[in-house]
Amino acid sequence: MTWTDERVELLKKLWADGLSASQIAGELGGITRNAVIGKVHRLGLSGRAKSPSSNAPRARKPRSHMLRVARPAMRGNTALALAYEMEPEPEAELADNVIPLEQRRTLLQLNEDTCRWPVGDPASTDFFFCGGKSVTGLPYCAQHSRVAYQPATERRRDRRPPPFRPI
Repeated sequence: MTWTDERVELLKKLWADGLSASQIAGELGGITRNAVIGKVHRLGLSGRAKSPSSNAPRARKPRSHMLRVARPAMRGNTALALAYEMEPEPEAELADNVIPLEQRRTLLQLNEDTCRWPVGDPASTDFFFCGGKSVTGLPYCAQHSRVAYQPATERRRDRRPPPFRPI
């Protein structure tokens, strides 16, 4: 299919009348909607004029019936969470703050003899690595190795809730 002068004029007329690209393709026959869109773009025809009703902002429906309910911030299985007195986990941030400034390292300053324990949010400017003397054969210092390498039995014991005792 080639674009003859008559077909281009018909395209311009139909486009000005507000027909869609699919409707124009059907009228012209033998071409696709995308071919019509491409030709309109190459001809530099103006975009569609919006109807006056679309320029006015629509009124929003009131959403007074929707209330946001605060939910408790608990993790994991919470079925029996309220039956036990839960202690908050100690913040790791407090222990991380005792790392001296001269010991702290950036990623480029790390080597095999420095602790590679990450401290803080990697996206923040305050992020750093511990940088202490690493234990031979491990990537972390003695303190962070104790945190990273816990025996499986101790991990299970620490996470197991106390037995339930009805009152």
